[in-house]
Amino acid sequence: MLLSHGGEPLRTAAPVARWTVEQVLALAPDDASRKAGSKLGSAGPWSGGGCDGSGAVWGQCKGSGSKPYVTVIDITGPAYKCSCPSRKFPCKHALGLLLVWASGESALPASEVPDWAGEWLADRRRRSVEQAEKRAGTDGAPSAGPADPEAARRRAERRAERITGGAQELEERLADLLRGGLVAADQPGYGLWEETAARMVDAQAPGLAARVRELGSMPSSGPGWPARLLEECALLHLLDSAWLGIDRLPEPLAATVRTRVGLTAPAEGPPVRDRWLVLAQYDTPDGKIVARRIWLYGRETGRTALLLSFGAAGRSPGLALPVGVTIDAEITPHPGSGRLRAELGRQFGVPSPTGTPPPGGTAAEAIGGYGDALREDPWLDAWPVTLRDVIPVPSGDGWQLVDAAGDAALPVAPAALSRPGLWKLVALSGGSPVTVFGECGHRGFEPFAAWSTGSDDDSGAGGGTGAGGGTEGEVGADFGDGAQAGGGTEAGTAAAAAAAAGTRGVAAAAARSDTGSGRAGAASGIVPLI
Repeated sequence: MLLSHGGEPLRTAAPVARWTVEQVLALAPDDASRKAGSKLGSAGPWSGGGCDGSGAVWGQCKGSGSKPYVTVIDITGPAYKCSCPSRKFPCKHALGLLLVWASGESALPASEVPDWAGEWLADRRRRSVEQAEKRAGTDGAPSAGPADPEAARRRAERRAERITGGAQELEERLADLLRGGLVAADQPGYGLWEETAARMVDAQAPGLAARVRELGSMPSSGPGWPARLLEECALLHLLDSAWLGIDRLPEPLAATVRTRVGLTAPAEGPPVRDRWLVLAQYDTPDGKIVARRIWLYGRETGRTALLLSFGAAGRSPGLALPVGVTIDAEITPHPGSGRLRAELGRQFGVPSPTGTPPPGGTAAEAIGGYGDALREDPWLDAWPVTLRDVIPVPSGDGWQLVDAAGDAALPVAPAALSRPGLWKLVALSGGSPVTVFGECGHRGFEPFAAWSTGSDDDSGAGGGTGAGGGTEGEVGADFGDGAQAGGGTEAGTAAAAAAAAGTRGVAAAAARSDTGSGRAGAASGIVPLI
């Protein structure tokens, strides 16, 4: 059975380029699945397996019962089907089969898709094309819209009224807090935050509720918490004021305010087709659900996009893309000032591995890019940037990413200091310049992926970040002693050189403790750090 993919006919039956072990493990929904899938990553428990040029992989895994578990994978999604009862996607059997496939051609030879696998594959790909065409409107039919536009308008008005009432109440509570003094927020039994968050949920403003809960965590965040609490109160007041005066805002900013308050808007506009490099994928808990963020970079457009998906309690989000592959696909952006978030649409062909990073810029340009983004979205915590030719250097209790030229440095965000990815970055660098993708924000820089200098085939700098002009100095001040902008070239270079010797020792130890990850990074060019 010869299958097509993504709506285009298959031109070759040769096996597609195989992923690396690390790219496969990055798809695991949690550590338990990663460990369980690794145990099934050899040919021993598998039989009747194979793969084909359309991106299909299949096999039967021996289990505790009399019948083996039947597993089918569509690499073009990727998508998975397994006869096991697991609610995780991908399950341990799908991860194990992918690991066998990644290990080489002998275990899963190229062959014709069996009927028991082909039926699901053909049906899934047909539905995938239909859904993508429906989202993009490629069938030429006008959008159906709500069944009753007038009823939908009334519902939207009622919700807007509730949100307005919640914003007004929140303003009163913020005023009471500041009038009574911030010290009250640190007293035991202070119940303002949870009560206020519950009121915002009642007002159907989940964005406001999330920010209120974040205020509740400030008093226990360590020294200097009153200043951080005051800053967050100011940002929340700004958001309230923006909502209450949303009719006077330009539409891009108004769309951002609606999103920040918690009103979701569908993706709109013409789809953008490009060859999208998967830069990073990571999950974060968001109340009772799990939010998955996938960062993409368009090879032709130079555009960075964020795919956001959610999973209910006990279930991982459905969308998963292996880090380091390039997909030929369409995305449709959501409205808003930054227009980073997008929906993945129709895919063409099969994902292909690539080792070439996006063009990057300096640390100073990254700060400037974040400053530019803040002018469009004052509530933005961080902005995606690629740093080129930086060296990880110890700095006090933390780390910095220093420009190889010594012009500037960015502190590594506190959240990243305890992750194993930091040591992968140190091992990859070994005191030499690397290219790093991550998020630059007021807390510092969070590294998500890295490339060694040898894997960077692109030329030029600054393609991934913008220059901030006067904003650069203002944002740079938020980093305190960790950010050095302009001048100080000699000091920065000396710091990088002095750290190189000690960093190489740490790098060697990290490389020895993570040999498998190092091999995978070398094979694909990209090294995931989260």
